[in-house]
Order: sequence, then C-alpha cells, then structure tokens
Amino acid sequence: MHGPASPGWLLVALCAATGAYCLLRMRSSVEEQRRAAGGEALMGFGMAAMAVPSAVFTPPGWAWIPYTAVFGAAGVRALWAARSGAHHLHHLVGAAAMVYMAVVMTVSPGHHHGGAGIPLLTGALLLYFTVYVLASGARLVPVAATAGAAPRWGDRPELARACRLSMGIGMVAMLLAL
Repeated sequence: MHGPASPGWLLVALCAATGAYCLLRMRSSVEEQRRAAGGEALMGFGMAAMAVPSAVFTPPGWAWIPYTAVFGAAGVRALWAARSGAHHLHHLVGAAAMVYMAVVMTVSPGHHHGGAGIPLLTGALLLYFTVYVLASGARLVPVAATAGAAPRWGDRPELARACRLSMGIGMVAMLLAL
C-alpha cells in the first residue's frame, strides 16, 4: 500500500487484530460460526499483509501469485458454501477483491497507486464495500442482553459484526489506494 506509513500501519494493525479475533471465534461451539470465522481470519491476515506500507517492504512481483491462489481457493470455497445460504456471497466478493488486487500488483509491480487497476471494476468493488460498510455500521446496534451466563468472547455477535465492519473499511481503504 502506498502513501504515508502511519495510515498503512494503522490498517495493518486493524486487519491483524480483526484476524486475531476471528481466530478466537473459531473456538465457538456453533459450527457455522467456526467456519465463517476461519474465512474471515484468512481475510483479515491477508489484508494485513497486503497493507504493509511499500516504503517498508515491497514484495517481488511473483509473491502475489500465491496470494491469488489462496484467495482464489477461498473464493471457490465461498461459492460452494453459498449453496446453503446467500450470506456467503459476501465472502465470495471479498475473496474476488483480494484476487483482483493481487493480480493488479502482479501485473504492475511498483505501481500500486493511482489507476493501477481497471477503473470500472475498482469502482464497482468500491461501491459494493462502501454500501456494505454503511449497512453494517447501521446494524451495529447493541444486541439485547439475555438472562443467564454471559456469552464467551468467541460467541459475541456484536463483535463479529464489528470485525466484518472493520474488514469492510479496510477493503475500502485498500481499493482507494489501488
């Protein structure tokens, strides 16, 4: 990611913290939540690695090929999972965005800013993630407490929503820097 180093490091920290919390969510007793958390952890750590400021480290062009393969496989998995519920389509769009950014960085190494991608595709992804962030932010209303034991950290739905919102914000920032 190009630009000043401070915002880049903040984005790295945000995405890495989100990925770490998603790893914690993988310990949930709800199987569907565990599966979703694994994909979200991959996305969080992948975004953190991609957001490292280029002034600090610029990976060689071939390094984006494994990124493309990993997130391409994540996209296929999300497409397969979408058979059971449309909510998995967001994971497919996120994986496709990561593949797109990795391909752009492979094709134009050293030129990852200001028009390096396909403007129409970048704009469509930017529009999608902006709408997603706004809708997710609106849904971040505190969940009513239920009587009984407090939920474990990995089972807190409001924190899961906050993580998804954070990754959406990170995706908007990364697409803007593309």
